[in-house]
Amino acid sequence: MPSHHDAGSLYSSHHGWLHNWLWRKIGCRDGAADIAHDTFVRVLDAGALGVLREPRAYLSTIASGLLVNHWRRLTLERAYLEALAQQDQAVAASPEERALVIEALMQVDAMLNQLSPKAREAFLLSQLDGLTYAAIATRLQVSERMVKKYMAQAMLQCLLIANG
Repeated sequence: MPSHHDAGSLYSSHHGWLHNWLWRKIGCRDGAADIAHDTFVRVLDAGALGVLREPRAYLSTIASGLLVNHWRRLTLERAYLEALAQQDQAVAASPEERALVIEALMQVDAMLNQLSPKAREAFLLSQLDGLTYAAIATRLQVSERMVKKYMAQAMLQCLLIANG
């Protein structure tokens, strides 16, 4: 179990560097501060303080993953806001509804990233394009049985999100 001294030492030795590194990547001091904070929380949760040989490499690896999530969220948010802009003002969502939708989109995006590329494509072809399993099988050049397996994998991921 890491001591508070180890955590404090890691934080005081590397927080400034990490914050500046993140700030150069995203150009926003507040966003960099948030991601730096989340990085240190992940380090503490992992319980790896006592065995860190290259703390900056470890911190930058964790922060890079969080940056990818940050950019993915921004991309989804922009796409959602563009879709909203196309809607009639009478059906405009409240800020709370927007936040809930964006969070749901992030969960779906995370679920899709858990799938293999073909399983992801099969799921999207089924759910977004309404293709039958036979049509998906033809398009992906796999058997219908394989499409059923892909869909089962996707549905399992959906259930995990719904229950998690």
